[in-house]
This record gives sequence, structure tokens and C-alpha cells, in this order.
Amino acid sequence: MADAEYLKGILTSHPNFPKKGINFLDIFPILRNPVAFETLITHLVHHLTSHTIPKSLSKKIDVVVGLDARGFLFGPIIALRLGAAFVPVRKRGKLPGECISATYQKEYGSDSFEMQAGAIQPGQSVIVVDDLIATGGSAKAAGELITKEGGITLEYLFVVELIFLKGYSMLDAPTYSVIQSLD
Repeated sequence: MADAEYLKGILTSHPNFPKKGINFLDIFPILRNPVAFETLITHLVHHLTSHTIPKSLSKKIDVVVGLDARGFLFGPIIALRLGAAFVPVRKRGKLPGECISATYQKEYGSDSFEMQAGAIQPGQSVIVVDDLIATGGSAKAAGELITKEGGITLEYLFVVELIFLKGYSMLDAPTYSVIQSLD
């Protein structure tokens, strides 16, 4: 996994952010480096085209769902490369028109995600993209929205996974992360 090691070396760590005891891994240095950003996108698309799509019944990805807000950085680019639609999942009250919602648990309370009604058609193959999976709550809520619309979640895709939190265990489809962090 040369790509993963290269990208991991570009991440920066911010101890005690956003609160004491948290070691925040910052993905923004990857985005500031055009070669690293291209490496990341190419790595994710290669994973999808060589592993995810061949295993799916539909042999294609119809929709890429990006989670608010960092999933918006990767999702549209991946969708364009796959010839798929991009659908944003946002925090409550940020999308116009009729929306469907799902609530998820955070460290100190709950929050809600919304998707525009009809953005995913029944039977469409979907992947979910975000920068990080920790406890899996926000990704799980996105999966619930996809199911409500009749979509089929093929995989959850992340740049970084905090593996000690086992967020993957909350999800209804396989996960893939480029970088796994132990702390």
C-alpha cells in the first residue's frame, strides 16, 4: 500500500483538538498538494473499479453520496470519474425542497442528516464517501437515507478510519479506508 503510506505521511496531527484527549488527523495538507490529492482520488477510484464494481450485481455505481462537509471534497470528483451522479447528504435545514431525514448519535447528543427526496431512485447502486469514520453514526444515517429511497449501498469509502472505534460494525455494507489509524 505505497499510496496509503505516502498519504499518511502528508497528514498532520493536532493533539487535543477539538477537545482535550482527541488527536485530530488533518486531511487538508493532502488537498494542498496536487500530486497527493490526485494520488488519493486515483487510489479511491481504482479501488472502486477493481474491487467494488466487479463484486456488485449491477456492475456499476449509479450514485456517489458525499457526507457533509468533507465528503463534498471527494464525492463529486469520484462521481465524475465513474460517470455517476453526486448526491449531498447535509445537516438538517441546509437543503431546499422536500427532504427525508435520519437521526444519528454523536458524542454528546444527536444530530440529523437530510437528503433531497427523490435524489436516489429505487434500485440504484450507491457508494458513500466521507473523509473519516470514527463511531460510524453519520455514515449509518446516510445508509438509512439511501435505504429509505430504495437505493442499494455497495460500500462506504473513507480516507481515514479510526479502527479502534469499530465504526464499520454499525454499517449495512462493507467499508474501505485508505488510511487506518490506531489512535
